[in-house]
Amino acid sequence: MGALKKIISVAVRIAASFLMLAFLFRQVNVRAIMEVVKSANMGLLLAACGVFFFTYVFCLFRWEMLLRAAQINLPLKRVIFSFAGGTFFNLFLPSTIGGDFIRSLDLSAHTKKPKEIVATVLMDRLSGYIGLVVVALAAVFLGWRFLDDKSVLITIFVVAGILVAILLAFFNTFLYAKINRLLTTLRLGKAGEAIRNLHQEVHRFRGHKKVIVKNLLLSVAIQTISPVITYIIALSLGVKINMIYFFIFLPVIGAITLLPISLGGLGLRDATTIFFFAKIGVGKDLAFAMSLLSFSFLLFYGSIAGLIYFITVNHRKLPQQS
Repeated sequence: MGALKKIISVAVRIAASFLMLAFLFRQVNVRAIMEVVKSANMGLLLAACGVFFFTYVFCLFRWEMLLRAAQINLPLKRVIFSFAGGTFFNLFLPSTIGGDFIRSLDLSAHTKKPKEIVATVLMDRLSGYIGLVVVALAAVFLGWRFLDDKSVLITIFVVAGILVAILLAFFNTFLYAKINRLLTTLRLGKAGEAIRNLHQEVHRFRGHKKVIVKNLLLSVAIQTISPVITYIIALSLGVKINMIYFFIFLPVIGAITLLPISLGGLGLRDATTIFFFAKIGVGKDLAFAMSLLSFSFLLFYGSIAGLIYFITVNHRKLPQQS
């Protein structure tokens, strides 16, 4: 029954992605998009693709840092193999959560420390979310005079509010104790025990302040690179608008894309890109082209990551860590 539910869940998300894409393609001029992409400045696109690579490098070292803090000492190449698997499966599984599941499963099987591994992946994702909110709020502070649309501000503050709630739930001592008692009272069996264990493992990161600070600095760097990449893509298409808009919109688009309602964020990412950039006069065709080109980078690096993951299958079957 559980397997059937998972299959149905994935099928629903695949359908959601294709329905969103089908709707979007009906709203734009496909021929015009193709012409726009063909006329793009190839030098700038290659530069954007090169810069994109550094997001993966920073993400890899951010996770590896958390693994070491959790006393999971693995060779860097072993971490790279699992990270590559997560990157590849992000293309085909719901949002970024699917890739997180794969890398958690892969290293959990290798180390026999599932609680600790899942906690590092959750902390890694949380660090990224914090960086996203920090960049968005900084951009709003610096560029608030450019925003005439209150919906953007509301969205950013909702995203920030969700982050505050998550941080309090995991790291506020009073709320942490309350949530633990609640989970015990609910008697959820093995599921409740797993949630409590994960909650405790994440809470323990409070004692690794230096690691958290370094992690957050990396996350801010990663979330700063993303708007720069999209800005370069826009320039390659002849779109010349104030760079501050990319720093305001891209974190919001990234937060919405995290919602596990589509396949790899496909469709959802494109729709939100069109929606937000339309507010500053960027046409649907151009916005859609920007989003598709950005996705092409994901596809390119995801394919390389998949190749790494599958050709290292024997290396990933090394004797388990003691």
